[in-house]
Amino acid sequence: MKVVIPLAGFGTRLRPLTYSRPKPLVNVAGKPILGHLLDKLRVLPVDEYIFITGYLGDQIEAYVRQNYGDKPSRYFVQEELNGQSPAIYLAREALEGPTIILFVDTIFEGDISFLADTDADAVAFVKEVEDPRRFGVVAVDGDGIVRHFYEKPDSVENRLAVIGMYYFRDAASLLSAIQTQIDEQRKTRGEYFLTDAFQIMVDRGTKFRIAEVGEWLDAGTSEAVLDTNRLLLERGRDNSAGGTMEEFVIIPPVYIHPTARITNSVIGPYVSLGANCQIENCIIRDSIVDADTQIANILLSHSLIGQDVTIEGAFRSVNVGDTTSIHYE
Repeated sequence: MKVVIPLAGFGTRLRPLTYSRPKPLVNVAGKPILGHLLDKLRVLPVDEYIFITGYLGDQIEAYVRQNYGDKPSRYFVQEELNGQSPAIYLAREALEGPTIILFVDTIFEGDISFLADTDADAVAFVKEVEDPRRFGVVAVDGDGIVRHFYEKPDSVENRLAVIGMYYFRDAASLLSAIQTQIDEQRKTRGEYFLTDAFQIMVDRGTKFRIAEVGEWLDAGTSEAVLDTNRLLLERGRDNSAGGTMEEFVIIPPVYIHPTARITNSVIGPYVSLGANCQIENCIIRDSIVDADTQIANILLSHSLIGQDVTIEGAFRSVNVGDTTSIHYE
């Protein structure tokens, strides 16, 4: 089984973090987004990982080699960001037989082990959403077979959103559909979306089954990353201890790297601290602090802080009379 992971985008919605690292390497609950996805795939008989990289792709390769080097991996560079389908088509020489496509924004909770021996032509993983208009969605028949794929529909009639993970029993059928899509210039809003290639497959007789996931976590914006951090900490990433700590209070759930050092501080809830962080005289909640960062004398909430950052605040002294109101922004 091959796994294709497209991750060539610039991650503009996560700047400034993504100026110096690709979005898949942003840490959530103590691990890069990409690491959470690759861990999910360990239940499958994966023969090779195939990464479609772009900006800062060398960092992706280094991370995979260091942390997931037990599986072969190949890398293709998407120089022209003209859509999802051309990204997958770059890897055509490497694709054959059972294949999974998994987009890096897709952190999910659900069983995928059945893919190891399914007889389905294809499987689209879906989640019901309130407002489907910013997603790709599917319309299905009574047997759970996809009748139609729609990309960013104008209506809310079909609420089953595709989460960005797909299985194909034979990659050849997908590659043929993408070739037809590109040859016939089938685009949606000026881009080659995979949903249009999937519709070509459906029209040719491919039976796409759906598989619903219990949770679907987006990691494309700062707010979404913090939301995902909260949920992952609640679902097993909480270690509520770790590091060398003196005179501290921990409010679970948190993830604290074993090499972090915390002094005279309150940490949590919903905080992830990276390796070699030094936290002194702080209150930090609902935040992600990456490796080698030093923070002192400050209250932080709802924050994303990158690697090797120094933040030092100050305690204030006030002398005020009765019936006074003071508010610090």
